[in-house]
Amino acid sequence: MSYQVLARKWRPRTFHELVGQAHVQRALVNALDQGRLHHAYLFTGTRGVGKTTLARILAKCLNCTANGRGDEGITSTPCGQCDSCQAIDDGRFVDLIEVDAASRTKVEDTRELLDNVQYAPTQGRYKVYLIDEVHMLSTSSFNALLKTLEEPPPHVKFLLATTDPQKLPPTVLSRCLQFTLKHMPPERVVEHLTYVLGEEGVAFDESALWLLGKAAEGSMRDAMSLTDQAIAFGQGAVRHADVAAMLGTLDHRHILGLADALADVDVQRLLAEVAQLAEQGPDFAAVLDELSSMLHRLAVAQMVPDAVDNSHGDRDVVLQLASRFTAEDIQLYYQIGIQGRGDMVHAPDLRSALEMTLLRMLAFRPQGVPKPPRTPLPLRREPSQEANVGTQAPPPIQAPEVTERSAPTTDTATQARPAPSAAAAPPAELNGERSEAPDQSGGPASTSPEAPVAPPAASASEQAPPQAPPPWVVDAETTDADSVSPAPHPVPAAASPVAPEPDSSPVEEASAPLQEEPAPVSTTGAIDNDQWLACFDALGLGGLTRNLAGNCLVESDDGSLLTLRLDPSQEAMQAEVHQTRIERALKEQGMPRRIAFYVAELPKSIETPRQREDRLNQERHAQAVDLLNHDPHVQKLQQAFGAKLIESSVKPADEMR
Repeated sequence: MSYQVLARKWRPRTFHELVGQAHVQRALVNALDQGRLHHAYLFTGTRGVGKTTLARILAKCLNCTANGRGDEGITSTPCGQCDSCQAIDDGRFVDLIEVDAASRTKVEDTRELLDNVQYAPTQGRYKVYLIDEVHMLSTSSFNALLKTLEEPPPHVKFLLATTDPQKLPPTVLSRCLQFTLKHMPPERVVEHLTYVLGEEGVAFDESALWLLGKAAEGSMRDAMSLTDQAIAFGQGAVRHADVAAMLGTLDHRHILGLADALADVDVQRLLAEVAQLAEQGPDFAAVLDELSSMLHRLAVAQMVPDAVDNSHGDRDVVLQLASRFTAEDIQLYYQIGIQGRGDMVHAPDLRSALEMTLLRMLAFRPQGVPKPPRTPLPLRREPSQEANVGTQAPPPIQAPEVTERSAPTTDTATQARPAPSAAAAPPAELNGERSEAPDQSGGPASTSPEAPVAPPAASASEQAPPQAPPPWVVDAETTDADSVSPAPHPVPAAASPVAPEPDSSPVEEASAPLQEEPAPVSTTGAIDNDQWLACFDALGLGGLTRNLAGNCLVESDDGSLLTLRLDPSQEAMQAEVHQTRIERALKEQGMPRRIAFYVAELPKSIETPRQREDRLNQERHAQAVDLLNHDPHVQKLQQAFGAKLIESSVKPADEMR
């Protein structure tokens, strides 16, 4: 007795046996039950997803005689026992004309086929024309088919199947009811193979079925054929090692080992995994591709755990691995992997290219970033939870106190304090008082001594607003008696102390600007937000640490622990290295404190150091633009040549150097 392959033996014979095409099954079953039948159906999809099988099932439904030979005998559940059903299953039904369009592409073949359309069916209820790979027909054949396809006799049904519907003329598509069959996901393939092998009595490993399901690439027929080959290769059993050897695919466990070593930042184990891979002689480029795919799955697992691709059957392992990476590390590793894939063509050998790519991932990993805790996924928290998350967060009762107490004082403090660069003095006077004063501002808008800039806002006690020279550097060659008219206004006279101390006695107005520019802060008592703004520039922070601290407000201070409220948009910048730098800077200013961050929305009524700095820069820029617009030389250029001042080009003098 000849052996029948699994793909033919287990071909579905009814709609209810069809696997993975529920959307098509539902539409056709309802149409059959309601008697709303179209005269032409077009089934599209990749190879092995059930196009021809679906057409044959539909032909059986149209010609089954179990319920009678009239039109009332049409059913969505063919019996499979009548003469018509058995003849269709055996491929000998006279009224089911199957045409391979790939071998009958000439117009003469199509005309010969259509000459018999007018005749009534011989054995069944309908004469069914099943044209497979219909896109292979020539243009003349399509033209000959059009009229009959649009208005066929009532006893004729056309069932067309193709893997490339883009090649069909729009005139043909418009005359058909089109159904697109989906790819078979690996989960569905593994489920069906488990059932088939169980019925066949073949021993198997579940991991081997996942290899077959992925190798099938969405085709159930390919999966069944590969299973036949695996049974023969494994001497009657489907085992993981045999299937991997048969397919020549990479053992996925090595990819998981590489990802695990990256999570632990274990270079020795990483290179050991590569050495084990080298013993199998793999394609190292494919190894890097698989690793990049794994990183993509890890990123998806962190954000949307339910959407993780389970094509390898390792969903639980991927979710566990995802909790051991930071989102930044995964994105960095993926980018390095993609770039390393392109660099492999220039490498001396592929193994060294793979090792260098893996080492580059760890070498460029951000330093000082703590390893993430093993927390449940997804990585992102709900907005309602963000206010409760932070490092050593204080009781929420203290938050309104800070807001209520700091709101009115912040406005007066910021108005009374000049810009850091506005307190600049002539070089002789500056060197006599403090030589390090120019470095204390730390702001991007500091200017040179040759062109001092006026403070953005006057003190509350001042009656007249101050004026300042323009923020550009005037060359000595072009400076004359009438060239700098707005410049002679003195800056120090309009400036007030940086941050007036609550317990300090009044001082003379003339000596205040230079003596208090470094922002001295009292070390006795708790630090409030006003003192935080006053001492921020004196801390001397830079880079990411300054950016992190600049987006914070003082939440509370008990003398030993200073809690800073952090803007939620800057939460990802938290790191132990920045916390240590802020603590060291506070200690150097005579305010030893431990730092804790409290992530919550910032009140709009209180300024952070960053917001204050941005506001001051905007005010200085507006003053500079106004001075330029009133400069007589600029006005002459505008009148003579129609010049226009580009406000975005007005920059501080230090940025022009």
